[in-house]
Amino acid sequence: MITLAVEVEPLAVEVACTDHSLNVVLADGREIAVPLVWFPRLQNATPDERREWRLIGGGIGIYWETIDEDISVESLLRLK
Repeated sequence: MITLAVEVEPLAVEVACTDHSLNVVLADGREIAVPLVWFPRLQNATPDERREWRLIGGGIGIYWETIDEDISVESLLRLK
C-alpha cells in the first residue's frame, strides 16, 4: 500500500479571542486554540481591539493593526 503525503498550507478563515484564548478556524476544518498569554499585546488589548483583525496573505497570517500584532498560522501550529 502506498501512502501519499499531501502538503496543505494552513490558511485561517475565522478568528476570535476570548479573555483567555486565541481561536482560529482553518480552511481545512481544523480549529486551533492557544492561550492568549502567549501574545501579550493581544492579552493587554481591549475586546474591541481584539475584534479588529484582518487576514493577511490569503489567510497565512492574522494582523491587528491597532495593536501592531502579526501572527502566522504556521507559528500557531508549531506552538501547540
